[in-house]
Amino acid sequence: MISNFSELLKAANEQDQPQRLLLLFAKAESTSKKKKQTQHGTLSPVMCVDKLPADIASFSELSKEADSVAKDWDFVFAVGLSGQNGIAPTEEEAEPFLNKMTNDVTSGQNIAQYAIFDREENPIMIQAN
Repeated sequence: MISNFSELLKAANEQDQPQRLLLLFAKAESTSKKKKQTQHGTLSPVMCVDKLPADIASFSELSKEADSVAKDWDFVFAVGLSGQNGIAPTEEEAEPFLNKMTNDVTSGQNIAQYAIFDREENPIMIQAN
């Protein structure tokens, strides 16, 4: 299991084929009344972007860039999209996958395939109800 965003970047760079990272920033709205280890609520996509791993210096820099667009995100969902024949996927090729990612987060289905991090780069486990 990937324990931080830096490991995700490293893993993306070590793949046989070049990767494009798909990133979705989401806001959490808790329905739990008390602070507990397990909370219940909904996730709403705030924004998404695709980037080559080489275009991401660090989680801190990615967070600053995201905050310059919208500050109301709590989590970032990440997944790699593999290229072919030594060529990374294009932004146009990534778009339908970003749309699917948005639908997955909105519906709460199929989110197990994504690495999820909070604003402090901690990995997060989220289960759909």
